[in-house]
Amino acid sequence: MTATPIHITHVIVGLDVGGAERFLHRLIEAHRGNPAYQHRVISLTGKGVLGPRLEAGGIEVSALGMRSLRDAPRTYARLERQLRAHRPDVLQCWMYYADLLGGLAGRRLGIRHVLWGIRNSHFEAGGTPLKRAVRRICALASRHLPWRIVCVADSALEVHARAGYDRARMEVIHNGYDPGAFTYSEAARNALRGELGIAPEHLVVGSLGRYSAAKDQHGFIQAAQAAMRQRPELRFLMVGRELTTGNEALVRQIAATGQPERFFLLGERSDVAGCLSAMDVFCLHSRTEGFPNVLGEAMCVGLPCLATDVGDAALLLNDAGRVIPAGDGRALAQGMVAMAELDESERRAMGRRARQRITGHFTLGHSVDRFESLYRTAVSRPS
Repeated sequence: MTATPIHITHVIVGLDVGGAERFLHRLIEAHRGNPAYQHRVISLTGKGVLGPRLEAGGIEVSALGMRSLRDAPRTYARLERQLRAHRPDVLQCWMYYADLLGGLAGRRLGIRHVLWGIRNSHFEAGGTPLKRAVRRICALASRHLPWRIVCVADSALEVHARAGYDRARMEVIHNGYDPGAFTYSEAARNALRGELGIAPEHLVVGSLGRYSAAKDQHGFIQAAQAAMRQRPELRFLMVGRELTTGNEALVRQIAATGQPERFFLLGERSDVAGCLSAMDVFCLHSRTEGFPNVLGEAMCVGLPCLATDVGDAALLLNDAGRVIPAGDGRALAQGMVAMAELDESERRAMGRRARQRITGHFTLGHSVDRFESLYRTAVSRPS
């Protein structure tokens, strides 16, 4: 007799390419062909980049069309109707707005097992006053709405517990990676570097992440300007949403360096592993993070990494890279120079340690096991 599958409905703000969205996609893909788990996704906004990919894999995806917080009442009503029509065993919410709306809808409908998801390690910093107010409301509601609160990082748990979240409901499940699927490609490296005109002797410091104040691309460019005065072989590759020649603020700053030909803006790409393969050093330059997904991906590819001390970056890297203070442009520039001063064999050895760190401690299988344990607990099924 075949057991009834556990039905999980995910509520997330959107499905563009970000850390939470990519991990949600990996979590669902890990259950492809597994009849024990049945996933469904509701995006509060649109289907973005990842929605069609999920649908191509047979996952039902709904988009509620929220354009701003003014649409929240209408969006909440649509969410409640969908959850009433397809009542899940587990309602898994991702990030503040989804936590709040999903938690309220779950409470109203009597869905007992609501998971909240915290994806960053700051509370008051960042966002509009309204977004900060939503965070504070979530802290107050954390004692009533969620069954469990899953934090992506140890630092995220501590910051939010101190801000008033119910510590007794909180636990940490780090992002996990599939080293077999996310690997270095010599062919992709050569193709992209050839397309961009990057010579073999050039050393590429790369950046990956959407354009935002928290990611601090302007600080990266400022540090790059200082570093390239000392190391003429340095080139800088920037990949992510809005990192294009249409971004006037970035283009102006790059032009002001006097050597704009050393910078390459690729925008959002689907070939993330290929872009990372084209780099020689990966740089995480964020001012805030939770568990930095892009850092783990770069480590998976085997890149030597330079990272600001944000979220769980230092925990993730351990001794497999260099960690510098966040927001310190001079330290970031010095870190770039120090990486360039290593010989190629030293950088490769650092990259191998980085990949071994992932395969030993942060695999996708480990993360999936932890979520499956929560799902089974929700329906009281043994493993």
